[in-house]
Amino acid sequence: MIDFTQKKFGIISLGCDKNRVDSEKLLSIIKEGGGKLTDDISKANVLVVNTCAFLNESRKEAIETILDCASYKSGNLEKLVVTGCLPQKYAEETFPSLTEADVFLGTNDYDKFFEALDCAYEGRRANFVGCGERPFGAGRVISTPQHYAYLKIADGCNNRCTYCLIPKIRGKYVSFPVEELVNEASSLCEISELILVAQDVTRYGADIYGQIKIVELLRALTSLDNILSVRLLYCYPDMIDDALIAEIRDNPKIIKYVDIPLQHSEDRILKLMNRKGSRTEYLALINKLRKEIPEIALRSTFIAGFPTETEDECDALCGFLREAKLFNCGFFAYSREPETAAYNLKGQISYSVKRARVKKLYSVQRDISESILRSFVGKKIKVLCDGIDYENNRFEGRAYFNAPDIDGKVYFNSPQATQGEYYDVIITKNDSYDLFGRTEAFQK
Repeated sequence: MIDFTQKKFGIISLGCDKNRVDSEKLLSIIKEGGGKLTDDISKANVLVVNTCAFLNESRKEAIETILDCASYKSGNLEKLVVTGCLPQKYAEETFPSLTEADVFLGTNDYDKFFEALDCAYEGRRANFVGCGERPFGAGRVISTPQHYAYLKIADGCNNRCTYCLIPKIRGKYVSFPVEELVNEASSLCEISELILVAQDVTRYGADIYGQIKIVELLRALTSLDNILSVRLLYCYPDMIDDALIAEIRDNPKIIKYVDIPLQHSEDRILKLMNRKGSRTEYLALINKLRKEIPEIALRSTFIAGFPTETEDECDALCGFLREAKLFNCGFFAYSREPETAAYNLKGQISYSVKRARVKKLYSVQRDISESILRSFVGKKIKVLCDGIDYENNRFEGRAYFNAPDIDGKVYFNSPQATQGEYYDVIITKNDSYDLFGRTEAFQK
C-alpha cells in the first residue's frame, strides 16, 4: 500500500458547475484519506482531470488537457487520473489509446479513488469505470470564493431532448434526499449565496418521493442559519408551477432570479428538440412570473442552427427576445452529437450559418440587456462583494440579477469592502453587460 499522506494532489475541473461540485467532493475524499492538496499543478504528485463530454468541443478540450497534464510527468507528477463524463461514456474507446492516463474513474466511482490509485502505483493502469458502490457523501472542499457555493441536488436527466447526450452519460434523473442535502449545506461555513444546480432543479424529488419536492427542499435549506440566500438555476419552464412561484415570491431568502433554459421559441423547432411548451406558453410564463414577482430577473439559453431551422425561424426567435426582454441570455450553435436523435435529422446547417445566427441573436440581446441595465443608472442597489478588480483598482460584485460566471458584474469604488458582504452601491453608468458605481462613502 502506498502512503498517500506523503503525496500532493491537484485537480483540474472542466465543464459545468455540477462538475465543480463533484470535484469538490473528490477533494474532500482525498483530504480525508490524508492526501495533501495543492493548487499548483506543477507540484502535484497525483493530478486529477475531471472531464466534461457534453459536446464534441468539450471532449476535445478534455483530451487536450489530459495530454497537456501528462507533460508534468517529467517533473513531480507520478500519476494522472481521469474522472467524470469522458470516461463514464467513452472509456471503451479512450482507455486503450489514452495511455498518458494511469487511472479512469466514472461519475459514480469516487469511492474507489484510492483503490484504483494503488493499482496504478503497482504498475497497472486502472480502469475502474462502473465499479463504484456508493454516491458521494456530504464532505466538500469549496473551490469557489468562500462566500458562495453550489449545491447539486440531483444528477442525470429524464427529459430526452433530441440534441443532448446527458441521459446517456449521467443516466436517469436521481434526486438526492432532502436530509442529505440539508446536512451538506449545513456543513458549509456561512454562505452568502447557495446556488442550486441540477440538469433540472424543478423536477427535484419526483423519483424518490413520488412527487415534486423542490418547495420543501427550499424551505429546509433556507431555514439553516448559515445559508443567507438561495439562487435557482436550470428551472424547466413546464415544471414551474404556482407553488414554486409563490415560494420564490414569499421566501425572503430566495433570490428573485430564475434561469429557465428555453432553447428556442418556435413551436416546430421545439417539437423537433422534444422540448415541452410553445412560444405562447413561454411568453405566458414570463408574464406570469413578472406579474407575481415584479422585480424578478429572468435568464435563459438558446440553441441556434438546429437542423432545418430556417432564417425566418431565427428571425422569429429574435422577435421573441425583444418581446420577452430577458435580463441575460446565452446562445450556442447547435452541436451535432452522435447517439442523439437530432444527429440523424436531415437539414443539418453549416457551421458558418450557425455562427452567424448566434452572432445575430447576441446582437439583439445585447441591446435588450443594455437597456435593462441603463434603467439602474442613478439608483442605489444592493451588491454582494466578490473581491477586488486589481487591474482597475476597484471592487467587483454582483446584484441579485447576476449569477456567478454566466452573468455580468457590478464594479464599484469604495473606501473599503469585504468579500462576502453586501453594500449599497449608487450606479453611475452601464455598458451592455456590466454596471459601474460607488458607495456613498466614496469621494472622487
